[in-house]
Amino acid sequence: MKRHTQSLLNARAAREVAKICERAGDAIMELYQKRNIGLRFKADDTPVTKADFAAHRVVVDGLRAFAPGIPVLSEESVRIPWRTRQAWDVYWLVDPLDGTKEFVKKNDDFTVNVALIRDGKPIMGVIYAPVYGLTYWGVQGMGAFKETAQGFAPIGVSRRAIPRIDAPASDKTSPLSIIVSRSHIRGANAQFMTDMEQIYRAPRLLRVGSSLKLCMIAEGKADVYPRMGPTSEWDIAAGQCILEQAGGVVHRLDGEPLSYNKANLLNPHFIARAPQVALPAALQMG
Repeated sequence: MKRHTQSLLNARAAREVAKICERAGDAIMELYQKRNIGLRFKADDTPVTKADFAAHRVVVDGLRAFAPGIPVLSEESVRIPWRTRQAWDVYWLVDPLDGTKEFVKKNDDFTVNVALIRDGKPIMGVIYAPVYGLTYWGVQGMGAFKETAQGFAPIGVSRRAIPRIDAPASDKTSPLSIIVSRSHIRGANAQFMTDMEQIYRAPRLLRVGSSLKLCMIAEGKADVYPRMGPTSEWDIAAGQCILEQAGGVVHRLDGEPLSYNKANLLNPHFIARAPQVALPAALQMG
């Protein structure tokens, strides 16, 4: 199986996965402006709609046809027991509609996320934002790319020297950009903002839904994303791969990397950032 995945680590394969994501995006958009989106709530109080399931079917069927034999774990799959999953060294990890809250609120910030996981790490990530017509993808060893109707181009994190709190007034470098979810700027996330204000001059706050936060860091439009709340593995894997291939880093609060295909599919709190972003003293990882 691992040998087979080497044939997937190229632009052609990433584009095939992107096409699957784009078809799922079409299925989502068919329902986006309809009144009856089939909204209901799961046991954990998170929303799910007809669009989640429509996109799920498109992605799962597409991946199985494209790469037969590689298991698929989707947010909307019937739960696959850990005793089955722990034998997987390679699998697809899918969030067919990341940002369901944004979909329901009609604020456009939702995506289709697909990652290829090998030995607990994402080695390919594809994210499609249907409303914006944007595709981001990253492949281990190849870098990260942004694709529009005009074609695709490489992307990378910002490498600028971000002005510290004691920087002279003459320093006109753009300030630190902290990006957060539209609905998660309380508690520890708010404290992170306060702590960063002790390091950097006048940080600015961006609010964006879904995995687009990771993509914005990957293309240099934001610098750091603190996530001090619950996420699932399928929320982050594709964006992590894209960001890392763009030169960024993603790590737990103790500095260790995120891992995938755990018995519990929830992620610990984490930080995603451009590498030059300094962290508060309690989070000094290097």
